[in-house]
Amino acid sequence: MSEGAVDVKTVKKVVFVTVGTTCFDALVKSVDSQRVKDELWRRGYTNLVIQIGRGSYIPSKSSEGDGSFAVDYFTFSPSIADYLRSASLIISHAGSGSIFETLCLGKPLIVVVNEDLMDNHQSELAEELADRKHLFCASPQTLHRTIESMDLGSLLPYQPGDAMPVAKLMNKFLGFPSE
Repeated sequence: MSEGAVDVKTVKKVVFVTVGTTCFDALVKSVDSQRVKDELWRRGYTNLVIQIGRGSYIPSKSSEGDGSFAVDYFTFSPSIADYLRSASLIISHAGSGSIFETLCLGKPLIVVVNEDLMDNHQSELAEELADRKHLFCASPQTLHRTIESMDLGSLLPYQPGDAMPVAKLMNKFLGFPSE
């Protein structure tokens, strides 16, 4: 390596995975697969932190693939904000709170839809935001292909809307004084 060159694998690039407060073992198993870990490693990611929620599947703490891929996990945290802020890539369940918190931080996001949920309105939100190029959408079965083909440069920044008109309308409806 020439003087001044940086070995990209010495730069820590964290992938944070969150399932929220639910059980989404299919997502945890998918990110724990060697196929997904190898693809993340090929993309330059070095660390994987998985929030497993109420799930029973325990991911392995090591990787057998191309390099030394550090893996850690936990069940719950009072706040995942620090994990989101420090991550280079976020892989999340389709909960609206996790989606919008990540988008407002301007972080690249892959939303993995839990296809086992009945009447899954979350998939509609994820698919709409993917159509608008704010995030990538996958299933546990297609996650490795999504990582392989994702072009982070194609994502468009999310611009949150102004909620004040809705709040004023609700206050008027509830009989609160307007300001």
